[in-house]
Parts: sequence; structure tokens; C-alpha cells
Amino acid sequence: MALHQESWFDHAACRGADGTLFYPAESNERPGERARRETKAKEVCANCEVVDSCLSDALLRNELYGVWGGKNENERRALVRLLSPAELARRHASQDNK
Repeated sequence: MALHQESWFDHAACRGADGTLFYPAESNERPGERARRETKAKEVCANCEVVDSCLSDALLRNELYGVWGGKNENERRALVRLLSPAELARRHASQDNK
């Protein structure tokens, strides 16, 4: 019998939310539609108690798509360029301890 190990996702504000809010429903999403969708997703993230863990997890897994931790893929790529290797390692270690 597998036991459920609690993770940050168990406390995420987006848990049970419509996934199309965080990911495009169509590959041909227009820029204005994308901006509105991402703004709504980020509003959910802004009220989430585990937003930092979510963002760290997305950075560690090099999540390519969607809004994670209040950041879209372009914002996460920019953040990775700004973070030092030591900071990325610290984030990884803190996730391993959760």
C-alpha cells in the first residue's frame, strides 16, 4: 500500500483549478488572450501560501510551459539567468528537505 507523502502541491491555491488557466488550451492562443489568462493565473498564485515552493520546483525541473509560482516560462528563464549556481543549489536542497 502506497502512502501519500504530503508536498507543497497539497496546499497550492491552484489545486483543483481549471488547468487551462495555467496552460493555454490552444496552441494558437492570441497574445491578448494569453496576457488575460496569465494575469488571472498569477492572481491565484498571489494568494497562494506555497508560491515560493512552486516556483522553486518549476525552476529545478526546468518547467518549459505554463504559469508556476506566479511566473510564466519567459519570466522563469530570465530568473534562472539572474540566479547564481549557489542559489539554484540552495533551492534544490531546500526542496529535497520538504
